[in-house]
Amino acid sequence: MNNKILCALILPLTAALCLNCSVNTLVANALTGEGSSTVFTGDSDPELIGDALPFAIKIYEALLDSTPKHQGLMQVTGSLFIMYANAYVQGPAEILPVQEWQAREEGLKRAKRLYLRGNAILYRALNQKYRGFSDAAAQEDALQAILKKCKKEDAGLLYWAVAGGLAAFSIDVFDFDLLARIPEWKLMIERAYELDPHYGGAALDEFFILFYGSLPELLGGDKERAKLHFQRAVEKTGGNSAGAYISYAQSICVPAHDYETFKDCLEKALAIDPDADTSTRLVTIISQRKAQWMLDHAWNYFSFLPIPADY
Repeated sequence: MNNKILCALILPLTAALCLNCSVNTLVANALTGEGSSTVFTGDSDPELIGDALPFAIKIYEALLDSTPKHQGLMQVTGSLFIMYANAYVQGPAEILPVQEWQAREEGLKRAKRLYLRGNAILYRALNQKYRGFSDAAAQEDALQAILKKCKKEDAGLLYWAVAGGLAAFSIDVFDFDLLARIPEWKLMIERAYELDPHYGGAALDEFFILFYGSLPELLGGDKERAKLHFQRAVEKTGGNSAGAYISYAQSICVPAHDYETFKDCLEKALAIDPDADTSTRLVTIISQRKAQWMLDHAWNYFSFLPIPADY
């Protein structure tokens, strides 16, 4: 009788726990499955998404806490940290007027922390999928051996992990721990391109415009390869990638003191119809805001242009 009573008490509890796990997994699968990514990137209201993203990120983190081995959740949660840091923390901080330098510095420090939080989650996913990934990353041969095991489906995971790390480094180039990891990230992002050169449309080509265009040759910079990836990005998107034109203006035109091409690229970015590709509408709108700011403040990039009298 006692055993029957015990079973009667334990079985519903066990069933409830199993059901909870199942529900969490189902929700996680639904949120990270096919078509889920455009919920944010396809919106036309940047402010709405900016207000919603912090709550969404915490929801994803809560789900991840319940299903810690869910690869899709790790990738989405990590990438959302990086997207939010870029579009809503670093971006706004960088365009603050010089008088607000303290707010700018605080914004950039916060962006770096968010980038690294996202990067840590993505590396957790890589370590779970490929045991010893982080340990191997410090040794080129060991890292290459693991990267050879990666599949096409891993391109996004590699891309976002590298994007978060390099974005953090771009904010603080005197962080020598991050500086030492650039060779590791170079191998990872190049492997991602080998696995799926069409990941995110032209996302990897746009990344390489900045990567090869901004880094010194000693660290893997290569202006010609940056130009090649710009051409590929334009071809893949039919000229509808504002990010490609902005990246080219920043990493190629500014160092070359080429204001005319800089201006032409930004005007082409502004001429893109955000509705031409509804899956990237939000990205286009945010990118166009940046392009307009860069045009209006071109004197920030070219010393031979006059500084406005009211600055």
